[in-house]
Amino acid sequence: MNAISSRQHAHAATKLEKHDYEHLSDFRYVLRHFLRVSEELCQAEGITALQYQLLLHVWGFPGRDWASIGELAERLQAKHHGVVALINRCEKMQWVTRKPGRLDRRVVEIHLLPAGAALVERLAALHRDELQRLVEAMSQAGA
Repeated sequence: MNAISSRQHAHAATKLEKHDYEHLSDFRYVLRHFLRVSEELCQAEGITALQYQLLLHVWGFPGRDWASIGELAERLQAKHHGVVALINRCEKMQWVTRKPGRLDRRVVEIHLLPAGAALVERLAALHRDELQRLVEAMSQAGA
């Protein structure tokens, strides 16, 4: 049983109230608004939102400046082979490079190249204000 079906069974008997639907609706609205703005920002920079997320997860991985393909697949909530294809496209754009694992040669480390670092830096700065608006909207929705 996966995590979603476990939660479904645990909460199936709980009846939602009107305010629960309002909170869920508000959450989905502000989340979708953030994602739409993100897509527009990425498009203006000539990158897809998924490519930006990959670069962001490489640069933003906790404790180091690279991530493995498996870690990126988890962060992107995507299949391993899909992430490999995404990395291939980003490699062709000279945004990332692959390196053999330092401790385990079976692991492939994904590192940003200078063009990828510059791109993610620009886009992250543009996303910061919108993220702050999302956090504020979520705080108000929960109040």
